[in-house]
Amino acid sequence: MLEGFTKRQFSAPLADGHRVSHDVYSQGTGPATIVIIQELPGIGPETLSLADVFLARGFRVVLPHLLGPLGKISMAGNLVRVFCMRRQLKLFEKNQSSPIVDWLKALCKSEQADDTARKIGVVGMCLTGNFALSLIADDSVLAAVASQPSLPFNDQNALHMSDNEIAAARAQIDQKGSVLALRFQGDPLCKAPKFAAIDQAFNQDAQRVELIELPGKGHSVLTLDLLKGGKPAQAALDSVLGYFESRLQKPEKRGLDSTALKT
Repeated sequence: MLEGFTKRQFSAPLADGHRVSHDVYSQGTGPATIVIIQELPGIGPETLSLADVFLARGFRVVLPHLLGPLGKISMAGNLVRVFCMRRQLKLFEKNQSSPIVDWLKALCKSEQADDTARKIGVVGMCLTGNFALSLIADDSVLAAVASQPSLPFNDQNALHMSDNEIAAARAQIDQKGSVLALRFQGDPLCKAPKFAAIDQAFNQDAQRVELIELPGKGHSVLTLDLLKGGKPAQAALDSVLGYFESRLQKPEKRGLDSTALKT
């Protein structure tokens, strides 16, 4: 159990109709929710520190626990666990998202069950980074950050989304406003071709995804490598916080700014 968090079990179907359940931890009562989707190392101290940052800014935080121990990282153990979750997570699938994305969409919708005005933002990281780009297509999600999106691991030139998913995400971004994507320039798992693929899919006629690249060879921009990333990583975190505050906590004009349109 995570101190200060309320635990519940959430059940919903995957894309193939198979129903799965995962524990979900939540804290805070703010009018806007940030769903932090864990990265491969797990929900460790650094992820909990990120949650604390959002809580201090007045957000409600939701942490779906997909795999691994709580409160510590377990890279080797979680690699094994991921392969045991092949029905939910497709690490090498290109041109198609993992089935767990539908479960995550249902989780986001559940946040609005008792408050239809609640605004939802999502943060995906590493193996879940791409999920943020898929989730922005859902009506319940108004803002998204894809940090070091790495899937499919075996093809940096491909996206973990179908053409239909990309089209749906583009259309929703045009209505809601741009999303953010982050990576270190020397990241071995989220390389330059991955950002080039995102740019090609989303930004040819408008700036739908703001691509933020940091100097250095780290991987986990917002968590494990935040301190190692120094001032650029802190600036990236500040950009993420400002982005969510402007989209979810303040009155805003929806949709892409006219300056984002390419001529």
